[in-house]
Amino acid sequence: MKLSNPFILQRADPHVCRHDGHYHFTASVPEYDRVVLRRAPTLAGLAAAEEKTLWTAPAEGPASSLVWAPELHRVDGVWHVYFAAAPSRQIKDGLFQHRMYALRNPAADPMQGQWAFAGQVDSGIDAFCLDATRFEHRGRAYYLWAQKHPDIPGNSNLYIAPMRDGTRIEGKPVLLTRPEFDWEVQGFLVNEGPSVLIRHGKVFVSYSASATDERYAMGLLWADADADLLDPASWHKSPRPVFVSDPEREVYGPGHNSFTVAEDGVTDLLVYHARNYRQIEGDPLWNPDRHACVQPLQWDADGMPVFGRPLREVEIPGAAA
Repeated sequence: MKLSNPFILQRADPHVCRHDGHYHFTASVPEYDRVVLRRAPTLAGLAAAEEKTLWTAPAEGPASSLVWAPELHRVDGVWHVYFAAAPSRQIKDGLFQHRMYALRNPAADPMQGQWAFAGQVDSGIDAFCLDATRFEHRGRAYYLWAQKHPDIPGNSNLYIAPMRDGTRIEGKPVLLTRPEFDWEVQGFLVNEGPSVLIRHGKVFVSYSASATDERYAMGLLWADADADLLDPASWHKSPRPVFVSDPEREVYGPGHNSFTVAEDGVTDLLVYHARNYRQIEGDPLWNPDRHACVQPLQWDADGMPVFGRPLREVEIPGAAA
């Protein structure tokens, strides 16, 4: 089936997971005031699926403003949503004051039951942090996120740590990457939005860098599947971005992606956000027109992902008509 991009309008930082034959979609909303979720048996069905509000930020408190980048995860049979939020829109020392939080729902169906605020996921570094994801590998759970470190210039780096349970990490955070290449420091020094894909004997981490306008782009880390993922020496980093703006196709600032699989159960899909125009009035952060997009991910003969160019029309293998 063919799909057109943008796929879902005004939903930034898109996260799609497939569970029990259904696709679940969550993302940042332009108002930054709530966590939403939609579900459909097909990928195409997500576009028109009813959207449910799982949680609305309170009027005050540490998680009362700027709700960003939710992700849905099943942890030990319990649904969790990881997200970042701040106490206000005030900037301190050049940054917002985001910390990472979790919601929790014991129901079998994440669209049902009661979602409860489960508190802060403490990284062990008391500074701006966001964009958490979780993955399991070789029987061990890991937490991966973006974080400002007081001793490192810039806005955010990527860190990894083992997870003790659904809301707690254990051990010290391990630095995986910091902004260092020219394409990572455009406007801001940023590494953020990590997403994990384990294929072909490797653990891949995509991430996004630079300001959230047309300079926003995606990078790639990878480690051997047998390596110690908590050893920074296990990881390799592409010196060049792997997914960038494409003015010819009117796609600007592609980034903050997630991965899922097509309905054929085989084809890997890249889900990301982008704008379809370059000129933005005011701060890009307050522009609502970051739209969710999707396209197949290709692979080369060495088992490395090939992101290619952003596509406006895509064929999704196995998709229902």
